[in-house]
Amino acid sequence: MKIKLLIVTFFIAFSGMLFSQEEGVQFEANVSKDKLGVNERLRIEFTMNKDGDNFTPPDFSGFRVVMGPNQSISNSWINGKRSFSKSYSYILTPNGKGTFTINQAKVEIDGDTYKTQPVRITVTEAVNDPNAPPSANDIADDNLHLVAEVSKANPYLNEAVSVVYKLYVSPRINVSNFIPKANPKYNNFWSQDIKVTRFQVENGTYQGKQYRYVVLKRVVLYPQKTGTLDLEPLSLDVTVDVPTNRRDIFGGQLYTQTHKTVTAGQRSINVKPLPEKGKPAGFTGAVGKFDFDVVLSKKDLKANESLTAKVKVSGNGNLKLFNLPKLTLPSSLEVYEPEFDENISTSLAGMKGSITDNYTIVPQYRGKYPIPTITFSYFDPEEEAYKSITSQQSLINVYEGPSSAADLASNTNENNSAKQPVAANANQFRFIKLNTDLYPKSSSSFFGSILFYILLLAPLLLIPIAILIGKRRAAMAGDVVGNRVRKANRLAKKYLSEAKRNLGNKEAFYESLERALHNYLKAKLKIVTSEFSKEKISELLRSKNVEAQVVDDFIALLKSCELARYSPSTLAEMESDYHKAAEVISLIDKQLKS
Repeated sequence: MKIKLLIVTFFIAFSGMLFSQEEGVQFEANVSKDKLGVNERLRIEFTMNKDGDNFTPPDFSGFRVVMGPNQSISNSWINGKRSFSKSYSYILTPNGKGTFTINQAKVEIDGDTYKTQPVRITVTEAVNDPNAPPSANDIADDNLHLVAEVSKANPYLNEAVSVVYKLYVSPRINVSNFIPKANPKYNNFWSQDIKVTRFQVENGTYQGKQYRYVVLKRVVLYPQKTGTLDLEPLSLDVTVDVPTNRRDIFGGQLYTQTHKTVTAGQRSINVKPLPEKGKPAGFTGAVGKFDFDVVLSKKDLKANESLTAKVKVSGNGNLKLFNLPKLTLPSSLEVYEPEFDENISTSLAGMKGSITDNYTIVPQYRGKYPIPTITFSYFDPEEEAYKSITSQQSLINVYEGPSSAADLASNTNENNSAKQPVAANANQFRFIKLNTDLYPKSSSSFFGSILFYILLLAPLLLIPIAILIGKRRAAMAGDVVGNRVRKANRLAKKYLSEAKRNLGNKEAFYESLERALHNYLKAKLKIVTSEFSKEKISELLRSKNVEAQVVDDFIALLKSCELARYSPSTLAEMESDYHKAAEVISLIDKQLKS
């Protein structure tokens, strides 16, 4: 009896020891299915039997996470045995067909790191279930559309084309958010975005049905190449709220959320070349509708006074993409490099405004100088014909100043040819009086006086001075570099005159200084430098053989103009920047010509 009691006691104790031992750590991944259609969802759950920290999920490559992580914990005691379970679950949708591997997840339990086994998933063609209700993705596909509306499918070269991107949303669904995934790059086009300041919901129709739409992006394009040109599509990642058949406790409809990638699709534009028939000789690529004129600031002036001749084109068209015709003037007029000016605004209809070359002219001699006519040609895409506008001939009248050598020779010939015989008359000659009343003017004689010798020797003393002046003038005329420096200094003062007037007013001074630097490059290089980055300007100047140090100083000035608007500046600093700008412009002008 005692032996039986001992055996029972031993088994009871051994069973207690077994129940008191803790289970080993388990961490595993379970999926709802390992094969699914591309239009189905996959549930994956990572489960551990002990509480852990620092859970790290895999990257889910090939899938999109539409829900999760959802965490659940289960803790229970059954017959004195503790049961614990903690899990993280995700709902995934595949991005496409194929075989994918969900990599290992990691977690830290009691200081050790545990990993799940990788899971292989096979994604097949979409599964058709005629009895199943449409999924949220199906509803979003049918009620969400991104459209690119192109104004002209067959434009001419350099004719404006507008593209408007609209997101159409059916009243059945709601869009809570969207993020651009891929912005199009307009290769072979000159493009300019028209900023959308705010998204405004409007009502419209799409494929005969009522929709709400939002304009996302607007851009104006000018094709720079003929033939078929492709427009890359715009893509969006859209968060969509889709209604379900469920209701809340108040009877309101419940929504489920899904993510959709929508694209505007690739569009093509067939660009026609400009016709060769009837193309004017001076055509430089202007396409649109324009007016043209040459305007003088004044026509009557004195020598060494200045006037401005404006060669101006205004209208609608590719104003930034062609060159203005050159103004040719007589050699006796001193003409500075033109200062380029533009006043252009861009809308969906294209560029509108004017561009101008301002020539500063300084006549040196008296006379009348004709300003020859200039012809400007452009192509009108609406009438499909070339048109030319010729400016009126003007005359500059310099009414006061020195005469040129040619004028003096001409006047001499006219005077010689205009000699007339003189008719004598009886009162023409008068006889000398024989009886005169003469008296000495002064007791001292002029001959032999100091004044007499001064006047006698003065012309001899002036001869070497005149020779020295003549040599100096000849040396200055032969000093090509010096003349360029002096001319460059005059040019710098011309462009910086506005900035000098604003010394002491920080904002106005640095705005004028920055505008002067850009206008100088516009005039010298015939480009719109305000649309270029500093790196592009630096590269452009170096390609024109401008020294690296001078280029660095020019870029430093541009940076100083930008920073000075947001930081205090003293008058001494402004004067220093002004003198530095004059020096840099002079050096660039000298090196660009050399």
